[in-house]
Amino acid sequence: MPADQSRTLSVGFVPGVTPGKWVARWRERHPETPLELHQHDDALTALRDASDDVVFVRLPVDRAGLHLIPLYEEQPVAVMSRENELSLYEDVPLEELGGETLLDVAACGGPKTAVEVAASGAGVVVLPMSLARLYARKDAVHRPVPGLPGTTIGIAWRVEDESDDVEEFIGIVRGRTAQSSRQPSQREAPKKSASEKAAAKKAATGGAGVQKGGTGRKGTGRSQAGKQQGKPARPSGTRGKRR
Repeated sequence: MPADQSRTLSVGFVPGVTPGKWVARWRERHPETPLELHQHDDALTALRDASDDVVFVRLPVDRAGLHLIPLYEEQPVAVMSRENELSLYEDVPLEELGGETLLDVAACGGPKTAVEVAASGAGVVVLPMSLARLYARKDAVHRPVPGLPGTTIGIAWRVEDESDDVEEFIGIVRGRTAQSSRQPSQREAPKKSASEKAAAKKAATGGAGVQKGGTGRKGTGRSQAGKQQGKPARPSGTRGKRR
């Protein structure tokens, strides 16, 4: 890459993921570094061949050679024709799916085609809600299925990639604020030792050690010199007389 050409951060994502809020934060904080978005059915391949620097993936995936952080879960839904009786439910009971023809997403050629097949009345397909919304059709509806486990979206990057841009983007996704950005000038000052704290406290109080009123437990209010002198001597030649 020519020296005058700035680096571009390449971010990939699978269908259904909406990385817009994180991209907006990146562009606000780092306008000097362009960011490109790429949608892939197989984002992991784009990451492994270094086409993308970081990718949002749908778990489970092969984690070999990758860092991966789970981010959030997706609600599973059943997609069906509007004429299907399951559409009358607000939430579809899991047992009700037993009497339906469940479509295999891979056998259908992917989620988009699976939604088309379900819309035709040929069966029902279970998808993450994000995909059901992405491929929504007027002749199909989707309903949540609370009894099914959700799918998880995570962010992945290569173990050997330790670039500052990747680390900063991961931090943004995880919620790092602009104020907590890892800049040398913004790092916390080293903590003081107990002796340093005591010295600082003594300097702040001017070294004064006498307690108010001279009645504290640690002292009686007498000066150290007075303690060493003891009781004052009686004047010579004047002995007290007994009454």
